[in-house]
Amino acid sequence: MKSKNLLLSLVLAATAVLASACGGGGNTAETTKPAESSAAADEGQPKDGGSIIIAVQDDPKVLNPIYAGDRVTLTIDQSLYAPLFTITDGKKEYVLADSDSFSDDHLTYTLKLKDGLKWHDGQPITADDVVFTMDSILDENQHSSSRDQFVLDGKPVKVTKVDDLTVQFVLPEVSAAFEGGLAGLSPIPKHVFEGEKDIEKSEKNNNPIGSGPFKFKEYRAGEYVTLERFDDYFAGKAHLDSVTYRIAKDPNAANLALENGEIQMRMVDTQDYNRLEQTGKFNLEIYPEGRLQYMVFNLNVPSMQKKEVRQAIAYALDKNELITASYSSGDFAEPAASILTPDTLYHTDDVQTYDYNAEKAKQLLADAGVSGLKLRLAYTNTNKPQTSQALYIQQKLKEVGIEIELLPMDGTAYGNKTLDMNNKDFELSFGGYIMGAEPDAYKSLFLSDAAYNYSHYKDADFDALWSKGAVEIDTAKREELYKQIQQKVADEMTVYPIAYTKAIVAIDNTYGGVEEAQPKPVVMLADLSKLYKK
Repeated sequence: MKSKNLLLSLVLAATAVLASACGGGGNTAETTKPAESSAAADEGQPKDGGSIIIAVQDDPKVLNPIYAGDRVTLTIDQSLYAPLFTITDGKKEYVLADSDSFSDDHLTYTLKLKDGLKWHDGQPITADDVVFTMDSILDENQHSSSRDQFVLDGKPVKVTKVDDLTVQFVLPEVSAAFEGGLAGLSPIPKHVFEGEKDIEKSEKNNNPIGSGPFKFKEYRAGEYVTLERFDDYFAGKAHLDSVTYRIAKDPNAANLALENGEIQMRMVDTQDYNRLEQTGKFNLEIYPEGRLQYMVFNLNVPSMQKKEVRQAIAYALDKNELITASYSSGDFAEPAASILTPDTLYHTDDVQTYDYNAEKAKQLLADAGVSGLKLRLAYTNTNKPQTSQALYIQQKLKEVGIEIELLPMDGTAYGNKTLDMNNKDFELSFGGYIMGAEPDAYKSLFLSDAAYNYSHYKDADFDALWSKGAVEIDTAKREELYKQIQQKVADEMTVYPIAYTKAIVAIDNTYGGVEEAQPKPVVMLADLSKLYKK
């Protein structure tokens, strides 16, 4: 794709020079200057102006970063809000923060903000906003899913203002996970949300005031969210005038709109890669997403409460066949063994695995005294890999005497149902997550009372392992704790890891700055301010 873009740039540059030479009339210097300018732009020099339309799969849940947990909301928030800092491949990059440090005893953490930061309404971003954000996350009445990351052994981190730009965090005990939990945290404005009893349901989220390179302009539910450039962004104003996120639930219609130029960027399925690549219209960015795609067993339903039944289902499936059926090729995904992805600290594949063995599956079912089992498998009806996987699993489990009823669901309805802690409407479902490098972040998916514990597996000893892992600073001991966690899930088979997947983002090749914008898990591109119209 890069060679095609280079060729296109050279052709356009040559055309511009030729048009200038043949223009007729006017001063020679005046005719030459525009040609040079055009050639420079075509060769990749950023210029300002223009817009981009990006397809997303659904409406955002709520445009507030302390509640963002789904792909769509995180994608939009990436442009609306700026984080304190990020950690990628072990490297820290300060964004709103200017510096940070731990005390010698690792119990006090001090963070200093950059000077001159502004919210989109022109108000200064200060330490008060960081303290207010952390207090809101820690307030159980605000039910932020991030709370668990800042509660250590049942005690919350204490946050205080030192001065207008400095915040101090006092930990109740030493924690190896604290800084990783803070990475990516985006503050919310105190002057907007102070006094709100339920921030998540506040009408003020309908006109969000952020800190990122683009500010809110308009939202039409079921249609689009439009952001416009924030000229006072501390890192320099964006090249594009606006970004529109078009809600496109039907992937086939979204692909057609992409090919017709109605939208200019979207995350695409592996099944669509070859056709889009052959058009020559797109940069197709493929990169590991640090994502696990999995199937979950709902232990709210009695038939799923026997470990032998869950293990039998795992043995009845051929993971390599399952990946080929859903992702077209192993180039786009690799078989997964662990609940931690390969980019996560202390990941290991040295856990119990379930290589395809239909006879062993039948024997486990017989040992459990189970026969004529009928199960329901729920999935998102617009998700092509999930649809393919559902059909494969239905066929494969039939071979060991298990009948599967397929339950394709609208994405919103599916998401709401999986979050229902008392859900008994289906035994099996699909999911996926990207949690980053810090393993402690995963506990929000596995603790007994966690909102995202879709299997509803409860075990006090298992919860204790997560608590110990969060605070252990001895690297070898911490590694052993997370190995035990990974092995425990593999043995109990509450979650069936399918694949570590790669992301494919298609971007109309009339846009430059893709490399500078940095392809990033979940959100497609890390910094849309770097994109420009060629």
